[in-house]
Amino acid sequence: MTSQPIVTVFGSAAPRSGEQLYETARQLGAGLARLGLTVCNGGYGGTMEATARGAREAGGHTIGITCRALGRPGANAYIREVIETGTLLERLETLLRLGRAYVVLPGGTGTLAELALCWEMRNKGLIEAARPLVLLGDWWQPVVDCVARVQPAELVTAAGDVDGVLETLSRHFGPGA
Repeated sequence: MTSQPIVTVFGSAAPRSGEQLYETARQLGAGLARLGLTVCNGGYGGTMEATARGAREAGGHTIGITCRALGRPGANAYIREVIETGTLLERLETLLRLGRAYVVLPGGTGTLAELALCWEMRNKGLIEAARPLVLLGDWWQPVVDCVARVQPAELVTAAGDVDGVLETLSRHFGPGA
């Protein structure tokens, strides 16, 4: 395991190389590595591959948390360290436990579940509130607005673009993490 701070990144498995979301995720991974942060994600394709790819291309370390229950082949080629779990819940718990910060990219129901559990665990004090939870772009804003009607949303930070995410994390971890 790395001694660098770990940032867990959640996002969709659907985007492919060359698509806008994939390239944005790749840029994020590279930026995280340049800040001296380790990228941790679910280890498979889409934005998981893209963030790991960007991080590795920038000389960074990557961790992929895979899951036997999904029945998928191994981690993508850009993952340097693989942690295999048995169940989806074990996978999610590992992603949350390892992260010292969390970045959520656009995604589907799996990403929604990851965002919701991370937010709830921070809300209940089961994850330190000091660990940033940063949403990239405005994709999740309707969810935040809906939940904010019954629960304060200050545990979630919105960043309009990759630079905003990196600025938020740089302030949290300091230069050169």
